[in-house]
Amino acid sequence: MEATTGLEQMICFQLYAASRAMTALYRPALDAAGLTYPQYLVMRVLWHRGATTVRDLGAALHLDSGTLSPLLKRLEAQGRIRRERGTTDERTVIVHPTPAGLALQDQLAALPGEIACAAGLTTDEFHQLHTLLNRITT
Repeated sequence: MEATTGLEQMICFQLYAASRAMTALYRPALDAAGLTYPQYLVMRVLWHRGATTVRDLGAALHLDSGTLSPLLKRLEAQGRIRRERGTTDERTVIVHPTPAGLALQDQLAALPGEIACAAGLTTDEFHQLHTLLNRITT
């Protein structure tokens, strides 16, 4: 019999463990594409929105600039994004996906569906979980 830790009673720990498990499901496909999970999230926002300011990108990902800036530097060094200063306000930085960054969208298009299947949830359970998590984060 496995000893308990008391952590299994805490919803915050279950959310943490589930987040790590979900991220681990993404790892093989993202490793093959040369992306980390946070870099993948940046690219997902850019694929959905197109060119986006760093401020809006940070808000969408719930990341501060100290965390986001190194991610963007690495993506830019990989040739997947391009950053440019705004023309009306030089303090604004706009992030653009490059052709190489856009090509990843096709390469990883099936990934969300594959992850949903790998999670072992029915479609209804997956939608219910999504709804509940949105309620928690908002």
